[in-house]
Amino acid sequence: MASVQQNIESHPIGVFDSGLGGLTVVRELRRHLPHETIIYFGDIARLPYGIKSKQQIIEFSKQNSDFLAKQGIKALVVACNTSASVSLPALRKSFKLPVIDVIFPAARRAAGLTQAGRIGVIGTTATIQSGAYDRAIRRLAPKVKVFSAACPLFVPLVEEGWTRDGIAEDTVKKYLSPLVRQNIDVLVLGCTHYPMLKGKIQQFVGPRVKIVDSALPTVNFLKDVLHCQGALASPNGKPGALSIFVSDFPRNFIRIGERFLGQKMNSVEVVRLK
Repeated sequence: MASVQQNIESHPIGVFDSGLGGLTVVRELRRHLPHETIIYFGDIARLPYGIKSKQQIIEFSKQNSDFLAKQGIKALVVACNTSASVSLPALRKSFKLPVIDVIFPAARRAAGLTQAGRIGVIGTTATIQSGAYDRAIRRLAPKVKVFSAACPLFVPLVEEGWTRDGIAEDTVKKYLSPLVRQNIDVLVLGCTHYPMLKGKIQQFVGPRVKIVDSALPTVNFLKDVLHCQGALASPNGKPGALSIFVSDFPRNFIRIGERFLGQKMNSVEVVRLK
């Protein structure tokens, strides 16, 4: 029994996103669970997911998850908000391992933070149209009012590195003005790219509005799940390894990826999913 338990502890955690944004979740995983081995897959060849049909997103998500499951992972983190918003039931039905999304942990954090009972949510068009955050927040706090806005230009801004200039300021103002007028006191960043714009977003909404980034709540939730299953990596072991796989290798991958990850990338492997 002990050998089986040890084997479970040593298995990696799988994380996928439609691109590089999920590396913000990996960054928090490595910071707070440093002994865990992590395998990351970024489906760069088929992004953006936010404008795809529901069925297409589910199909891509299953393929991504299948690739990671074949690596012997002990838990799967769906770091893509768009994927989590539409494909979570299908993934939990198809894969017999813990499937952790970024939506519920962030919703729980937002519900716990609000004092005014007025929460804003921003994300891709698909995430916002799915209503996933609205439902999650209202299940936790039925009396809370949720105000949502799709911000499709945020992802390309981040991908281009335009996060600190006037273009970013103007785009943030355009998308978030309606939410500010609703007197929200909490704003959920419902896309893993959006933390890269957190400075401009906080500047515009003001210090009264608390911003919820899904990365840390997701890591804390995953930690609780692994602890309950006795599957946390031993703290006496060596630091966990990080393997990064992508479905394409664009010219600016390393530059952008290292900004998300907060560290140098030693190796990246391209795999083609079918």
